[in-house]
Amino acid sequence: MSKPWEDKAKGNWNIAKGKLKQKWGELTDDDLDYTEGKEDELIGKIQKRTGESKEKVNNFLEDLKY
Repeated sequence: MSKPWEDKAKGNWNIAKGKLKQKWGELTDDDLDYTEGKEDELIGKIQKRTGESKEKVNNFLEDLKY
């Protein structure tokens, strides 16, 4: 079952990437390479680069407003 932010991300990924880079400036385009079905891998990349918890990354993604 997909999380609410996953459906949003599919349609608005460029906007989401910009917001993620604003929040965590150390993220690169390679870190944010989104592939459908690999959401957990994406979150792991963000966690590794930023040091944030999985919960905090998920909460930020869910709170994105397009």
